[in-house]
Amino acid sequence: MGAPLREVIEHLVAGIVDHPDDVSVRTKQTRRGELFEVRVNPDDLGKVIGRAGRTATAIRTVASALAGRGGARIDFVDVDRQR
Repeated sequence: MGAPLREVIEHLVAGIVDHPDDVSVRTKQTRRGELFEVRVNPDDLGKVIGRAGRTATAIRTVASALAGRGGARIDFVDVDRQR
């Protein structure tokens, strides 16, 4: 489910930011399962997180619903942060 879900997350995030070309989604395998690392322009990080984290929660909810039983873990970071 990784690649299609990654594309959906990228599409959702690109639709709400001012710099959609800076949006990238990478997947990482961790002990707790698959982690989607969403990178955005530093100016857009507040938009992606939203007021009191509501936007980030909504994106996580949609992604978890599409992922099914295992759910989806998403981490939002700005593009300036080290990998």
